[in-house]
Amino acid sequence: MPAETDARIGSRMAAIVVALSGVCALSACQEQAPVEEVIRPVRTVIARAGAAERIRSFSGVAEAGQESSLSFKVAGTVSRVEVAVGAEVTTGRLLAALDASDYELRVREAEAAALQAGAQARSAQSEYERVRSLYENQNASKSDLDRARGQAESAAAAAEVAQRRVDQARRQLSYTRLTAPRNGLISQVLVDPGENVSAGQRIAVLSAGDRVEVRVAVPEVLISLIEPGASVSVRLDALPDRTFGARVTEVGVTASAGTTYPVEVTLDTAEPSIRPGMAARVDFTLPTADSSRAFLLPSVSVGEDADGRFVYVVEPAGDGVGIVRRRPVEVGDLRAQGIEVVAGLQGGEQVITAGTRRVSDGLTVKLEPVRLDPDKLDPVKLDSGGDAAK
Repeated sequence: MPAETDARIGSRMAAIVVALSGVCALSACQEQAPVEEVIRPVRTVIARAGAAERIRSFSGVAEAGQESSLSFKVAGTVSRVEVAVGAEVTTGRLLAALDASDYELRVREAEAAALQAGAQARSAQSEYERVRSLYENQNASKSDLDRARGQAESAAAAAEVAQRRVDQARRQLSYTRLTAPRNGLISQVLVDPGENVSAGQRIAVLSAGDRVEVRVAVPEVLISLIEPGASVSVRLDALPDRTFGARVTEVGVTASAGTTYPVEVTLDTAEPSIRPGMAARVDFTLPTADSSRAFLLPSVSVGEDADGRFVYVVEPAGDGVGIVRRRPVEVGDLRAQGIEVVAGLQGGEQVITAGTRRVSDGLTVKLEPVRLDPDKLDPVKLDSGGDAAK
């Protein structure tokens, strides 16, 4: 019996060894089977020299084409205010008035003084005529004639001065009424009835003119690139879906705040939907020096790591495939259509724009070339003072 048991155990062990040998042989065959390489497709653009001009944006505030601060020419107490903010007024409409009682009294006093001076002038003239008649008949001396003439001339001059004082008093009386100098809208009313105001103190602000203006501050490094008459575009936060054409009308020659210069642009057409005080942004298209030596690429095609900025260039290897090569580059400005590459590329090279995170140097890829079209690159606009990292 023990011998029979040992025989059975041995036969079982032999069967197990044979089975394990078959499994190992099958596994070895599977490991040695060749695995088909998957070639990833990538999208590329063909770099070309030269690019569109860069766009710089600056913030400003919309203003009326003509904005006038209105005030009285004389001091006094405001008796009434005839308009409110937003009122549409026409030329000559009464806006506010002062208590005119003191100025009316001055007019009457000046008129009375003028009457008295006129009477004295007529009396002196009559006396001069009488003395001249006596002198001609040799009944008055030459000194009497000269004295009478002097008195008549002095009285006439005094009467003229008195009349001018009447005119001045009447003008001051008229200054107690504040009227609109032109058609427009009242954008501010700064006083109420009963207030004492001084001559020249702002009473109201009148906005006139059909075309809106926007004033912005431009840094000194860019002011030389802006010319009067240049075309610009204006965008407003209140009207986000619209862009308005405009032209540069004024370029400052003296810095207004720090190192910025004032630049004023005027919209090409009247826009009733734009109101003074709305926040606006003005886009200037500025030339870039040495743009013919730069390559314009979509910004997503440029990567950056510890070794610096780089792109992946595909070297064609035939049959629609290519070899990926990492290429260090130097970048220039961000523009409306992408980013400048100023060193590291040559014209006609194919740069990967999609799938850059899944490629590496030396990888074989399938090409899907797309010729660079500036109108279809990713839009990137720079705000005031923004530059691409060098």
